[in-house]
Amino acid sequence: MGSVKYAREWGRNRMRFDELLFRAKAGDMEAKTEIFVKYRPLLIKYSMVNRRFDEDLYQELAVELMKCIRYFKDAE
Repeated sequence: MGSVKYAREWGRNRMRFDELLFRAKAGDMEAKTEIFVKYRPLLIKYSMVNRRFDEDLYQELAVELMKCIRYFKDAE
């Protein structure tokens, strides 16, 4: 039963993220902020170089994330 519950939860989260992404692409700053906050830990993780935080790399990754939102095309 646990796997069914997980699958349902994943489906809800997926629909929620899709909705968030479409809103962000339409220019909703709140949605963009929510996506950014969600992925911030990952951006920080990949901004570490030799165990040091690289601010320039972080900014570049943040810009790329925003570009991905802008250029996102629905696969359906």
